[in-house]
Amino acid sequence: MKRKNSRHILIHLGLILGSAIFFVPFLWTVITSLKTDAQIQDISSWERILIPQPIAFENYLKALRYVDIPRYFLNSVIVSVFSIIGTVISCSMVAYSFARLKWPGRDVLFLVMLSTMMLPPQVTMIPLFLIFTKMHLVNTLVPLFLPCFFGVPFFIFMLRQFFLTIPGELEEAAKIDGSGYLGIFLRIMLPLIKPALLAVIVFQFMWTWNDFLNPLIYIHDKEKMTLTIGLQAFNLVHGAEWSLLMAASVMMTLPVILLFFIAQRYFIEGITLTGLKG
Repeated sequence: MKRKNSRHILIHLGLILGSAIFFVPFLWTVITSLKTDAQIQDISSWERILIPQPIAFENYLKALRYVDIPRYFLNSVIVSVFSIIGTVISCSMVAYSFARLKWPGRDVLFLVMLSTMMLPPQVTMIPLFLIFTKMHLVNTLVPLFLPCFFGVPFFIFMLRQFFLTIPGELEEAAKIDGSGYLGIFLRIMLPLIKPALLAVIVFQFMWTWNDFLNPLIYIHDKEKMTLTIGLQAFNLVHGAEWSLLMAASVMMTLPVILLFFIAQRYFIEGITLTGLKG
């Protein structure tokens, strides 16, 4: 018993240490965002380095004046919401088909789908850009979320593994009651894989919200920029004003942190149960 307790203590200490390592950069960003430029340069003591004296909350107001954060925030929200909608709809339907339906060539096509996960995004970058150019969608927000409506291989695999954990008796009972495949999918399957869907939502939101490359490629007009591109544009003009840059960075990072803490229970459950068969 003592050995087991000691192991648990060591595990928790390791987790706390790892959490602290990842938390320190964000804490440093918050502290810097509350300092004046003179305070940032003052490294005469640990107290002056770690504690803003006085606290400069006006940095956030200045950052809002210099950067059109509300517009960039709205653009990022639009792209993230449509990306999540497209990902959840397409990936859940495809995963259900791979897991619960029997049709010719299913396993072969599933292997082909898995093989696409080995392709780096740089391989498809130019073909996608040419397609969106022909469709006259460059310099719009559409190319940033439209590919999600055609499925994401990683999420398809993840949801398929979750669908496989659902007992077949539930599906058979629904068929006896007269439900078709669509009814079974909507009324039985989707509610049972809610933890996995929430994990997909959190993953997709974080990837889309922090995406820098795709907005850089497709967006040219300032009013259509997302937060990542707007922050980079601010850095090019006001790169020496570290307090304002850190304030803008905190405002960009905060939604991701809040979403994770709100949905962390479902997120962790969705990850840990994926691949377990009942």
